[in-house]
Amino acid sequence: MPKIDEYELEVLSAFEKGQLKSVATKAELAKFKAAARATAIKDRRVNIRLSSGDLNDIQVKALEEGLPYQTLIASVLHKYVTGRLTERPGSVTSPTRKPAAKRRATSDG
Repeated sequence: MPKIDEYELEVLSAFEKGQLKSVATKAELAKFKAAARATAIKDRRVNIRLSSGDLNDIQVKALEEGLPYQTLIASVLHKYVTGRLTERPGSVTSPTRKPAAKRRATSDG
């Protein structure tokens, strides 16, 4: 589970004490519910090939987050196509992954 910072602990405490109140109107809530339902509809199947290492890393991340790895993949893709997930400047490869060895071209053959 991700670490909770001081502000998040404060919000959680206020929620548990019943001190938080919604500021959304009934119309806004209905709009949000409709959007959530539409987002949750999964009406297409896609098959992709991943490297064993990438799939293993995804499964580990999903386990850390407490959700199925397919759900994590779908969430990441959804965030990317809606513009809520972007690449960080300067982050080309994961620091825990070693780059693949380059093959050397030979004239022997």
